[in-house]
Amino acid sequence: MAKNITPKENNFSQWYLDVIRAAEMADYAPVRGCMVVRPTGYAIWEHIQSVFDRAFKETGHVNAYFPLLIPNSFLEKEAKHVEGFAPECAVVTHAGGAELEEPYVVRPTSETVIGHMYSQWVHSWRDLPILINQWCSVMRWEKRPRLFLRTSEFLWQEGHTAHATREEAVEETMKMLEVYKNIMQNELALPVLYGEKSMNERFPGADNTYSCEAMMGDKRALQAGTSHFLGQNFAKAFEIDFQDKDGGTSYAWTTSWGVSTRLIGAIIMTHADNDGMVIPPRIAPVKAAIIPLSTNEAKLSDELEPMASDTARKLNAMLGAPETVVDKRYHERPADRFFHHLQRGVPIRIEIGERELAEGVVTLVRRDTAAKEKVSLDALTERARDVLADMQTSLYEKARAFRDSNTHDVSNMEEMKELFGKEGRGGFARAYFSGSDEDEGEIKYVTGGATIRCLPLDDDSTGKCVYTGKEGARRAIFAKAY
Repeated sequence: MAKNITPKENNFSQWYLDVIRAAEMADYAPVRGCMVVRPTGYAIWEHIQSVFDRAFKETGHVNAYFPLLIPNSFLEKEAKHVEGFAPECAVVTHAGGAELEEPYVVRPTSETVIGHMYSQWVHSWRDLPILINQWCSVMRWEKRPRLFLRTSEFLWQEGHTAHATREEAVEETMKMLEVYKNIMQNELALPVLYGEKSMNERFPGADNTYSCEAMMGDKRALQAGTSHFLGQNFAKAFEIDFQDKDGGTSYAWTTSWGVSTRLIGAIIMTHADNDGMVIPPRIAPVKAAIIPLSTNEAKLSDELEPMASDTARKLNAMLGAPETVVDKRYHERPADRFFHHLQRGVPIRIEIGERELAEGVVTLVRRDTAAKEKVSLDALTERARDVLADMQTSLYEKARAFRDSNTHDVSNMEEMKELFGKEGRGGFARAYFSGSDEDEGEIKYVTGGATIRCLPLDDDSTGKCVYTGKEGARRAIFAKAY
């Protein structure tokens, strides 16, 4: 069955699609560029969603919902916003058998409609801050779709906040970037670099954009999440003004931030192997699969199944959730049952056969290393907890070591071109940069697509610009990206 997956070292793009297919995570929809998220994939998204949603609420945010359709005139109110999103918009021109007086845009993002609503709700400084998050889907017409990474419709969350002062809005922007970074690293086992985007890479209409950037298994970068300081741009466009504490009139300061089902693609390209999915235990919807094994039906029903069910109950009590399954697909060969859970990335597999039954033990198999061990029933709960914790840490450390070993210091353009050339090593280039937007565009051209992924916030060193040679340049991370 492993032959169904192309080895990643032979063709990374095909391997990625094969893993998704083998794990039954998603499929292509009949609408161009769209995908159907199958139960296996959606269960992972639900776990990711729950982790982020809890963190949002812990930081004072509440959930709401805004319309799918946005008046076309709303997008046109913020010049940079419409310029950035117009080519990706799907537009509704007819409804109820008649042409609409004004077309509607299927939301590519919701700053405009939320800005309109905030203008209705904000009258005084006492109405601020507004801290709202929305879980929904958005539509951005994608020319080169790829499951989970770039599809015309995708699931995400978008936070939108409004504040009385610039300082509060900046604090919010950085706070949510920190929330993203912590969850990606601690829960998804994704080591990320975090920092400020260059002018060329900013969100349309933002004063500043900050992002978390991860390295995938083919050494390309993936923008895993973004947090935008919008300044007063949308507040002025949509008249979100209020009476301040001094009795004057001020415009609100706003932010927006979001992550999407792209994170599932990041998990696949970071952790999966040539057998299929590998899911970090903390966001795995099924953490353990128990497989009773016997050709004796009476043995199965009278002894092995009750033992498996009791074991599942104890593991679920330890996990605090029903995240252990008992595999009763006895019509399939044992090898096929094993591989079913392996391809879906279940962190641990527990085998209980007649021999294990007689000895009072189980065979525990760890997904990431394939290591097998005999564990007594009395020690299983504690051992399973330890294995899950160690697997979570090991996946993160392995991904971080891969990123660090493929991050290279670059001091001039010849080194930059060599790194990203056809025969180059690829990865992340760590270089100083203080050039113009046009200079950044030239670097992208001569390297075949390398762009500034971020200006790291945890690196305040300065040096000679890789392009202009000027001193005092900031550190930047360059990479080819999805």
